[in-house]
Amino acid sequence: MPSFPPNQTVRGRGAISNRDSRFEPHSHEWMDDGWGTAPDAGGPNRIETTLLVDRARTILNRNNSPDIPFDLSINPYKGCEHGCIYCYARPSHAFLGLSPGLDFETKIFYKPNAGALLDKALRAKGYRAQPIALGANTDPYQPIERRTRTTRAILEVLARFNHPVGIITKSALILRDLDILAPMAARDQVKVSLSITTLDRDLARAMEPRAATPTRRLEAIRRLSEAGVPTAVMSAPMIPGLTDHEMDAILEAAADAGAISAGYTMLRLPLEIADLFTEWLREHAPLRADRVMSLVRQTRNGAVYNSRFGERMRGEGPIAELLNRRFNAACRRLGLDGMRFDLDYSRFAVPAATEEQPSLF
Repeated sequence: MPSFPPNQTVRGRGAISNRDSRFEPHSHEWMDDGWGTAPDAGGPNRIETTLLVDRARTILNRNNSPDIPFDLSINPYKGCEHGCIYCYARPSHAFLGLSPGLDFETKIFYKPNAGALLDKALRAKGYRAQPIALGANTDPYQPIERRTRTTRAILEVLARFNHPVGIITKSALILRDLDILAPMAARDQVKVSLSITTLDRDLARAMEPRAATPTRRLEAIRRLSEAGVPTAVMSAPMIPGLTDHEMDAILEAAADAGAISAGYTMLRLPLEIADLFTEWLREHAPLRADRVMSLVRQTRNGAVYNSRFGERMRGEGPIAELLNRRFNAACRRLGLDGMRFDLDYSRFAVPAATEEQPSLF
């Protein structure tokens, strides 16, 4: 059963409700039992993050989606403290028996043995270096990373094996690991993508409550670029009627900061995210809520979401097509369309086991 009252704005969190996951046999609704537990009785103003151990036995996730440009990914965390209301990873918390709502951003699972698991995977007989995406589901540099250093442990292993990696984040915390990333970049073994959804600080605070501010993300692009780390900007997701008008400004600001490539996706609202996002809109942008949802449906052939490969990322119809044309034109104008990240896989080598990292076989 959800542990928090529904429809209560919680400081520093994105979701407004914490409904049961789609896999639960029963759904629950709060009611006033006379002891002040009704939804309007004043729920918790703050919810602390609970850190839980993910007892994983493997670290590399395999992907077979034809519209994703990598086959392997590593996700140091399940759940994400950033609390982005639109996050496409929210429904994955349902597989853990938890809510994609507030549970997703307050109950975070981490892999304390991530470095050892990766070392074992890269030493496996027959393994060949191939693209690995770090943070393809939830952010590898969410706030709890300061405490667990799970992502850093993964990068240390990748650097030791000379194994290339692509990193996706919206956190300035990535700058902490420049001592690893800069040498990897000098060997053409790392690329970084910073996600910027809006340049409006107030909107970002409401929509992505614990992510770095837009200004700090742009500064991260600047410092990564100055350190020689090839960096792209992801203007993602673009939300029609709410943030899509900012696309050109985001791309221009990122190019000025040193980004050399760009990408974007249209807002995706699969499964529980549709209701969570609608709740958030009615709380934080009530005068625009109906129009935004109407425009979303116009990019999905009348539905809230279309999961078809090739269309789920960009949408369809006139609005989606216009956004795509704007993106391509802006990239050509800003020089963000010609650079590609060609990583060097030829240097991959299995290092000898040390006393600190004994053989796992």
